[in-house]
Amino acid sequence: MSKIDEGKSSQTTNQHLQAINFFCWNVLKYRGKIDIHFAKTPSKLPIVLSRDEIQKILSAIFNEKHKLMVALAYSGGLRVSEIINLKIKDINLEELIIHIKGAKGNKDRITVFPEKLVMNVEKLIANKNSNDYFFASERGGRLTERTAQKVFENAMKKAGIKKEATFHSLRHSFATHLLENGTDVRYVQELLGHANIRTTQIYTKVTNPMLRKIKSPLE
Repeated sequence: MSKIDEGKSSQTTNQHLQAINFFCWNVLKYRGKIDIHFAKTPSKLPIVLSRDEIQKILSAIFNEKHKLMVALAYSGGLRVSEIINLKIKDINLEELIIHIKGAKGNKDRITVFPEKLVMNVEKLIANKNSNDYFFASERGGRLTERTAQKVFENAMKKAGIKKEATFHSLRHSFATHLLENGTDVRYVQELLGHANIRTTQIYTKVTNPMLRKIKSPLE
């Protein structure tokens, strides 16, 4: 049974195959032909929320902590795992940057957030220790990923948005809106922490202004 048959993604399958290829070539020093067929990677476009939809989602969240969580995730392009693991010391209010530590691939990176959120951040961290989780749960410790996802799902329903968006769509929207604003794709790559620029370039397919100007031939 293949990894695909087991329900693994093509990306995960290819990582296993690359590891086998590396082991045979570099460890076993095998120089014969290795009959490995890499899985085809599906070319799916990311689900992106419009700026108006983002505002509707934020307006549908009445818990200030939860609203700030969604706002920071969108404004900095954070994954759900990154937002819940964020600590107070990771946010620099003076420079308007967030230090993401041990992100995907165990890499650190720097991303941004807007000045308009500074007062909300200051209010949330008042009288707290710098080592505390930024979005602590009521029982102590960090929020769970499921809690964050549920907050987003409920806000989507209240806002009446029918797209099949998830919490991760906030990250997709961040990247897309930056490109629409004219930000160089290489800077977007750095903010997202992508190792390969081709991963970032997928967002150019949903921001192409020339495609949006084309009118359907149906009169």
